[in-house]
Parts: sequence; structure tokens; C-alpha cells
Amino acid sequence: MHFGKMAFKSRQSQDWTPERLARLATVDLQQLRENAASLGANAVVALCDAALEGRPKVRAKRGGAAVVPKRARNLISRSKAFQARGVYLAEQDSSWSGVRKSDGAVVMSLWAPAIARTKGGCSQLLWGPNLDGSRPWSDTAAGQERRAHCKIALERGACEGLLVYGENFDGEPCEHNARSVHGVDPENVVSFKVEQRGQEFWAVWGGKVVAQPI
Repeated sequence: MHFGKMAFKSRQSQDWTPERLARLATVDLQQLRENAASLGANAVVALCDAALEGRPKVRAKRGGAAVVPKRARNLISRSKAFQARGVYLAEQDSSWSGVRKSDGAVVMSLWAPAIARTKGGCSQLLWGPNLDGSRPWSDTAAGQERRAHCKIALERGACEGLLVYGENFDGEPCEHNARSVHGVDPENVVSFKVEQRGQEFWAVWGGKVVAQPI
């Protein structure tokens, strides 16, 4: 969804309510703000600024696609990336993790834009329960497969992570509702541990991403 100037002109400023703006993806909200500013719709600009406050900034290029870091430009498909690590996914279109038969190691895909970074390292939620419909993907076959793989990785004490680059809809888990998937960085693999926090499983590792030979 992208908003051109003509589309904006066709709407009255009062149509853009805080509730409606809150449902927009960040890139769409930023585009709407730019269009409103160019047309002098200051009230809409103010509403957009309020809605954008607290959201992470999204760098975008023409077409609204998230910018991929220069170090990760040679991207390949998820299935090919897993195969390069010796893992053949049970379902190529939906599986986000697998087990390597040669040594039993668990390999998971990590959504690069969702990695949380702190001074102490990095983390990402791998699986969480579907509470009040918050994560419907968790109840799917692929979600349950990932949960099982989390348990295996927890017991093994280590896991390999493939970085998937793309753009997801704000407020939506990327696994089942990504706006676009650019591909996987085959040259950098994360070595991480799985932690269980209540019913959730998290990936935790230091800040450095390094290649892990098979």
C-alpha cells in the first residue's frame, strides 16, 4: 500500500484518524506524511508525526523496499541457504528451521530487521504462544515445527542462525505475513543459544556475526 499525491487529494483530511494511522505500516505512514507535507495538509502531517513517534525508523528506497546492508547484498533463497548448511526443509515454502542429519545440529532462520541489539549482545524471539490471537503462526504446522526445534536446540546448547532480510508489516510477526522477503545472507551465520522464558523461546548471542563452516 503506497499513497501517491492524487490518492491523498481524493480524501478529506478528517478521514485520517489516529486509529487509522496506527494501522499503517511505518513505510506507508512515512510516505503519507511526505505527500501531506507537499500538499500543505499540516493537520495530517501532525497526526503522522504523532503516529511515528516511538516507532523504529525505516530506511527505504524507491518502491518502499527496505534497504539491505551492503555486506548482505548477495542474497539467496531460504531453501538454498538451508541446503548450503546441509539442511533440507520439510516444507520449503513454510518451514523456518530444520535439523542437519549429519550431526543433528539445529539451523534456524532469523528475521534480520527484528533483531534486538543491546550492549550485552543480540536477541530475537523464536517462538511464542498464540495468546488471544497475537501469534496465529505459532499454531500452524510450521510454528509447531519451530517450537520442537527450539526444544532440541535448548537441549543441545547451540544453534545456527541464517539471516533473512526483508520487510514485514508493522505489528505482524514476519513468519506468516511478511511484506516482502529479499533473501538470506549465505556468507554470515549466527551461532546462538536458545533460552526459554516462560512459554517463549529466544535466540541469544553476542554482537558479532561470523561465518560458521560446516
